[in-house]
Amino acid sequence: MSQRVVITGMGVVSPIGNKVETYWESLKQGVCGIKPLSPQNKLEDLNIHVAGEVTDFDASCYLDKKEQRRLARFSQFAIYASKEALAHAEIDMEKEDATRVGVIIGSGIGALSIIEEEAAKLREKGPKRVSPLFVPMTIVNMAAGNVSIYTGAKGICSTVVTACASGTHSIGEAFRAIQKGVNDVILAGGAEACITPLGIAGFNALTALSTSENPDRASIPFDKERNGFVMGEGAGVVVLESLEHAQKRGAKILAEVVGYGATGDAYHITAPASDGDGARRAMEEAIKDAGITPADIDYINAHGTSTPINDKVETLAIKSVFGEETKVAISSTKSMTGHLLGAAGGIEAIAIVKAVEEDFMPPTIGYEVADEECHLDYIPNKGRSSKVRYAMSNSLGFGGHNGTIIVKKWEE
Repeated sequence: MSQRVVITGMGVVSPIGNKVETYWESLKQGVCGIKPLSPQNKLEDLNIHVAGEVTDFDASCYLDKKEQRRLARFSQFAIYASKEALAHAEIDMEKEDATRVGVIIGSGIGALSIIEEEAAKLREKGPKRVSPLFVPMTIVNMAAGNVSIYTGAKGICSTVVTACASGTHSIGEAFRAIQKGVNDVILAGGAEACITPLGIAGFNALTALSTSENPDRASIPFDKERNGFVMGEGAGVVVLESLEHAQKRGAKILAEVVGYGATGDAYHITAPASDGDGARRAMEEAIKDAGITPADIDYINAHGTSTPINDKVETLAIKSVFGEETKVAISSTKSMTGHLLGAAGGIEAIAIVKAVEEDFMPPTIGYEVADEECHLDYIPNKGRSSKVRYAMSNSLGFGGHNGTIIVKKWEE
């Protein structure tokens, strides 16, 4: 018999707040966290002007100055969000069997800034000047590895790298591991920090980024005038527990994870399958896993990146699952945060947990011009109070990786 899995804690680093309460209130109020690029990331030769940067992050509550110098930014984000999530869950690691507490935290790219810095040293000063910390700071698994080190979690310690689906897949795989009794508690989510000159230049070369100079009209999912995504950064981590473990310690349960779907497009290195087949199957798998029907879903936090192809294809996929004339409420919170790549699924999981907790669906801001190819209910510009029993989050990654999770309002 599989274990029921619940969420008992959450931690976030984002362009619109580094506390769950601040982040959620910003989502509810439609606060735009997209701003002009900071000077160190601005490239004069490129027509890229904005990003969802984290500008008020202070790691000192969990890491001293020496530790911060030895940890890449994405690892610092992951540690901070994980520590916040454990505190929110009121888990005392000294009272836990550490071998039953795991970590599954993904990232799409890892420490791109460190790669840039050390490559410059190699070119300009020679190989002996490359830092001995270069590799352990850079490799993508070090967000999870460092969270394990800094929390004392000794259970499963793993990293999912599926581009923009990494955070969602991490939570989904943690859900399955707890269902099977592998661990009692798992910290799961994603961390990303690749708003750097190389990161911007690379995504620009793919013509994937928005060229808007106006932050309010840059990340505009499902709007007809959308022209690319806006890079974001941060981390989102949730504490998943078996229901038995959570109840035994008297935890406050925020929501129950009930469904997970993961599929591949087998189609293209960057573009989603044009008919939305992979995204459709991921949603269908998650719905089947949850033992419900499409009609039971009250809210979808869409992948909704603001690229012309992605938003059209995701709309097709949603219609193929929910029906051509579906009235299901959908929003893309990337309109406020930008696209956090491997961390997107982590912060968006927090959004759907809060949606079922508070019966509130955040908006898609900046929505002005309707698109005849994207004509569903995208909760334009103003959030909506409405009963939310089941909420779904979609993530679609380069390479054709699709992930969907479903959470349910907590009910005994």
